[in-house]
Amino acid sequence: MSRALKLVTVVLVFATFCSAQDLASFEQRVTVKTQPNGLTALVCRRPDSAPVFSFFTNVDVGSVQDPMGKTGLAHMFEHMAFKGTDKIGTKNYAAEKVALQKVEEAYAAYIHERDKHVGRHEQKLKQLQAAWQQTVKEAQQYVIPNQFGEIIERNGGEGMNAFTAGDQTAYFYSFPVNRLELWGYLESERYSHPVFREFYKERDVVVEERRMRTDSNPIGRLLEQFVAEAFAAHPYHRPGVGYMSDLNSFSATDAQNFFNTYYIPSNMVVAVVGDVNPAQTMSVIEKYFGALPSRDKPDERTTNEPPQNAERRVILTEASQPVYLEGYHRPDYRDKDDAVYDALADLLSEGRTSRLYRGLVRDKKIASEAEGGTGYPGVKYPHIFYFFALPMPGHKPEEVGDAIHVEIDRLKKEDITDEELKMVKTRAKANLIRSLDSNEGLAQNLAVYQTLYGDWRELFRSVDRINAVTKADIRRVANQVFVPTNRTVGVIENAPAANGGAQ
Repeated sequence: MSRALKLVTVVLVFATFCSAQDLASFEQRVTVKTQPNGLTALVCRRPDSAPVFSFFTNVDVGSVQDPMGKTGLAHMFEHMAFKGTDKIGTKNYAAEKVALQKVEEAYAAYIHERDKHVGRHEQKLKQLQAAWQQTVKEAQQYVIPNQFGEIIERNGGEGMNAFTAGDQTAYFYSFPVNRLELWGYLESERYSHPVFREFYKERDVVVEERRMRTDSNPIGRLLEQFVAEAFAAHPYHRPGVGYMSDLNSFSATDAQNFFNTYYIPSNMVVAVVGDVNPAQTMSVIEKYFGALPSRDKPDERTTNEPPQNAERRVILTEASQPVYLEGYHRPDYRDKDDAVYDALADLLSEGRTSRLYRGLVRDKKIASEAEGGTGYPGVKYPHIFYFFALPMPGHKPEEVGDAIHVEIDRLKKEDITDEELKMVKTRAKANLIRSLDSNEGLAQNLAVYQTLYGDWRELFRSVDRINAVTKADIRRVANQVFVPTNRTVGVIENAPAANGGAQ
């Protein structure tokens, strides 16, 4: 009965909002224009909302684009995003520019000596390191910390943030509508006149982030080694946070070169959503972002991952919570069966009626959490469909792995029920509606789908594709993909405590 009530509720919600949230209604409110310099801008007017707007800038670059020997570089821009420009965040940019150049020269000399294989002089190295650190201190005297963020806050801005993933880097916040012109100026200046001040200070923050989330975290270590095992050739095997040796090596000059390659108009999509005038907003975007210099979009080719021909395993022995993880290679998001993978993820993991929750958590009581999903560690290139579970005390990872395989075999041998398929399709519609409910969520969806497909309308068509999935599709894809030779397994086994007991 609870599942029936949930279905009725979702259907009623969908029926209430679909007339205002369908593709046709959005086509009347979304304006798209590609600027002469290659930047794509989308504006969506929501006149019934508060007098505010949200924006989402999606840059088509992520950790996949990290140069060899400089992993973590894409992620650095998340940390450097709001450090300011040649006009914001500085007491005297003319003097600061000279000081920052000295920092880079001193750092290059230090790294050259540090990384010698033969002939390194330790005393000279200490002197060069001290000289570099002194230039960093001298450059710091010109910095006005956090001035960019303070300007945004003083003018009513909220939610200023950024994130980096395997395939994208994004920037976003919200502003009152009467600060639209200020937004255009501030955001365009970040791309036209960025200053990588406090770079090495932020790099140290990332080093600590890696120590906390990966080096000192058993699950973090498992995920890093699992991905490295699953992707032998493709850049997805590189950790987004970067390897420690690279974090202690790349420079602000490297960051500038990376920025010049990828932070260009043809590689960016900006979406603005809220109670805005579309013509006025597009005019502001053209005025400020249109001045960014035009360059060709970077080459997106990468090394293709060869077919996997045998199961791969990663086993960590830790005094921590046991974990079971397995993944299967699948095609990228453009594949004809992409919607089938989304349907599988929903069927396996969505709520307490999902197959993995019922099978492992509720019925067998061998796991405290169990899920399956797609899109890891990105979607732009062929990636992983994963299964994840946390065993309950007294149960081993292999036991939950066997239970997961029981559920996989069911998918291969038996059609899912009509009710399950209906729920998957209904939830897809409801999830779309929820994602459109806020300015922030809609701006992100518009920018991401425009980047991936070159057409924001695919956001709505994705629901149509899920609606077309059949029970036969589920069985066919499960049999094609969930096979042992295509499987990578990651396990954390519980280590005995020092006193001989279990942790």
